[in-house]
Formats: sequence, C-alpha cells, structure tokens
Amino acid sequence: MATFFGEVVVAPSRAGVDDEEWAEEAREETPEDREIRRELEKKREIDVLWTLKSGASLESSADQPLVCSKFIVAIGHNAAAFLSSFILDSVCWEVVGVVKLWNEWCRTSNTTNVLPTDSFCLFYRLISDPTVLLCQCSCYVAEDQQFQWLEKVFGCMQKEGLQVTILSTCPVADYKTQESTLTLPAPFLKALKTKEFKEQICCPLLEQPNIVRDLPAAVLSYCQVWQIPAVLYQCYTDGIKLDTVTIEAFKPLLSCEILNSLVKDVSESTKILKKLLTTNEIHNNIYI
Repeated sequence: MATFFGEVVVAPSRAGVDDEEWAEEAREETPEDREIRRELEKKREIDVLWTLKSGASLESSADQPLVCSKFIVAIGHNAAAFLSSFILDSVCWEVVGVVKLWNEWCRTSNTTNVLPTDSFCLFYRLISDPTVLLCQCSCYVAEDQQFQWLEKVFGCMQKEGLQVTILSTCPVADYKTQESTLTLPAPFLKALKTKEFKEQICCPLLEQPNIVRDLPAAVLSYCQVWQIPAVLYQCYTDGIKLDTVTIEAFKPLLSCEILNSLVKDVSESTKILKKLLTTNEIHNNIYI
C-alpha cells in the first residue's frame, strides 16, 4: 500500500505461514518453559572427570594444566577398537579420565569397564611417559556439546609443545569425487592437517570439496585456532558397524612417528582384535 505522501509501505502478511507457525512465534516463553529449558541445558552439560590410578580426583585448573606432548584421539567404534588392538594394554597404559554426557543418541557414565559396543569416552596415560595421553571416544557428542567437550578437555592441558592426532571414520558415500563411489577401494584413508603440522603424513590429503564433520572437525578447528600441530586421519568405509576391514585400514598409521613408538606386539594385537570382534558379535546376537 502507499501513504498519502507516496511512500510505499509493505503491509503485514501471513501468506505462506500456517496457523501453527504463527501461533508459535506469537507465544511468549512462560516461566515453566524457562525452567524446563534450564533443566535440559543442565542435563546436557558435559563433565570431564580426571582421576589418579588410586581413584582420587585430579582437579586440573588453568593454573595447573596437564603437561601433554602427544594427544591421540580416536573417535568412533572402529577407531577406538584400532587403538585397543594395536596400542593400548593394561601394562603400559592407565585410565586417567572419563567423560560423562547425555544427549538424544547416547548416555555415558563414569565407569571404566566398557564393552566395544558401549558408548564411552575414556582417557589413558602412558605410564612410562605421562605426557602421552590417549582418548577413546565412541560416544556421539551432539553439535551443541562439542564446544563444551573441547573447552573441558583441552582446557586441562598445556597447549605449548602439544601435538594432536585424530582418528575417525566416515561413510564412503560422503566422499565427493568424479568417480563412482562404487568403484572406490573402500576402506581408504585421507588426511587433513593444521598449518602448524610439519611432519610427514601417512596417506594422501583430503581433496576439495570434501569436508569433515562433527567432533573430528571440531577438534581440528580448535587446534587450528590455537595454533596446535594436529592431523586428522579419516577412514572412509562402507561398513556401519565394528568390522575387521575398517579397523585394519588404520594400520598404515602404525608407521607414523607419533604411533610407531607406541605399537605393541603384532601377534598379541591380532588376538585382541579377534576377541573384540567376537565380543561384539555375541553382544549383537538376537535370538527369536
């Protein structure tokens, strides 16, 4: 419509907006709504509990951060199982922390006795060199919880002299290429690194326009902002569950400098891998 002075004024219109959307926009938040929202936000808070071997709490603060030279993060069941099979053991490593979180997809507790199929996030420390930390994160960290995870985990660490290695998996269908994904030799590894990471990588770099998502992307972005040398090794796979082929796709990384010194006996690793998969099969069996 137009005013008497010729100025064009857009009249308010509800065209294209249904009654439910209009009512939702018009409704004001009640005290009960605010209380529910606060309770939900509180429930979605992430707790990082650092513990000593004796079980006593280790209160790390910004004044006394953990000294860490290497931080290896395995995100997802297959990446976590790779570390369990080829790196971790109860003799050389000790559990020093756990993440408690809750969201629509998973719920973790402060227990350290977990199955390969459980959702968990545990931190380990190399006994012979306490500056080497390792994280197995098989639980889903929601988008609104990722910043909390980063702040509470990296906030406890001394960033000077820190180097981060991230392992994760991704569906091969997400890989963008001119070729058909059906002809790709899945599983395969691709790497993405921060500018500060100068060491040789163990697989080809991820090509544009491919991107990474979720917690792996959040960790790498955090390291880029804080100028921490970091590399992400992402395994593109056509499997959606714990499987030998995907786990062994990470094996070329054992020759990398950061993992090479941590590799345990290969024959023992094969036995542990078989045990993990057997436990997984038993846990997933359904009898009708």
